[in-house]
Amino acid sequence: MAPFDVNAARAQRMEALGRDWSFALDGETFRLPTELSRATARGLRALDDNDVDGLLELLLGKEQFARFARLDLTMQDIAAILDAYGKETGLGLGED
Repeated sequence: MAPFDVNAARAQRMEALGRDWSFALDGETFRLPTELSRATARGLRALDDNDVDGLLELLLGKEQFARFARLDLTMQDIAAILDAYGKETGLGLGED
């Protein structure tokens, strides 16, 4: 039996999802990763459960987060973004 080929599985996921997931808000486009590195996962674990800005900065990166933080949006907007992101990528961030 051949060993499980991680590279082939990754290539399949990337073909299905693409490298980034994007959303538009107030004329700006933002990109979130469709896969999380182990370093990002460690960063997520270190965040307080209620640290929404920390979560978004970790996922968006500093440059995108700076643009994102200037926009006026509600917690419901953020919840909708995270819900769509989780459903489309299978990452399930922001779920209880």
